[in-house]
Amino acid sequence: MQALRSRIWISALACMLVLCAATPSRAQQSAAPEDRAPAQTPVQPALNDRAISAGEDKAPIGTARSMPRELSPWSMFLSADTFVKGVMISLALASLVTWTIFLAKLVELFLARRRLDAALARIAKSRSLAEAHASLGRTTSVLGAFLEAALRELRLSEDTFVESSIKERVASRLTEIVKTESREVRCGMSVLATIGATAPFVGLFGTVWGIMNSFIGISKSQTTNLAVVAPGIAEALLATAIGLAAAIPAVIVYNHFNRETRRHLDLVARASGAAVRLLSRDLDRLRRAGVRAQAAE
Repeated sequence: MQALRSRIWISALACMLVLCAATPSRAQQSAAPEDRAPAQTPVQPALNDRAISAGEDKAPIGTARSMPRELSPWSMFLSADTFVKGVMISLALASLVTWTIFLAKLVELFLARRRLDAALARIAKSRSLAEAHASLGRTTSVLGAFLEAALRELRLSEDTFVESSIKERVASRLTEIVKTESREVRCGMSVLATIGATAPFVGLFGTVWGIMNSFIGISKSQTTNLAVVAPGIAEALLATAIGLAAAIPAVIVYNHFNRETRRHLDLVARASGAAVRLLSRDLDRLRRAGVRAQAAE
């Protein structure tokens, strides 16, 4: 029994020794992943960096790696196509012509109307063509041209005094002067009408051309990223914006001066009527003088 007990104790001690020897090995196994983890962590970012760099090398032109372009009007004009630049410059010149005509016609019509009003006020109390012409003096106005034409025709018709014929010839001269004045006062109106009618289509033509070039650039870059598509389309649409900016003021200025020229021509018609009335008075005096001469004979 004692031998058996001693064997049992010996076997138990042996088991305990085995267990004690096995316990550190298990702790080392549990600690091994923690020891190996720091060695493996630097490898993973390197792999990720290589993947990112490979992805960036394969990325198309115009993605997030490229900086977006500034979309101010001046930068869009500088980066636009040469043909689109030419369209924009021509539209800018057309707008400059519009504002030049506006200022010139504004001053011209104001001065012409002021001179004509002053001339009509001066001859309001005149009783004959000669008196009215003398009252005007050296004042330059269309009324002075009317009076000179009537006086010239009256002098040329002294030997053949036919009242109806004289009035017809004077009316013909006055009509020619009115037509000349109408042509002069409407000078530049056709340019405004042309700019107002064609500027939007010229700008649209530049836009179509720019969008065609943008689509060609998109097909070459093989990307539909908005950062690549938007600048080219914005540059193309700038041509339409400039075309509208040139056309809208031209139409407004044309309509304004169309009304102003009609008002001025109405004033010219008043001046023509004043000259015809003075001529009629002179003809009445000449007729009475002729009747008196015949009666005296």
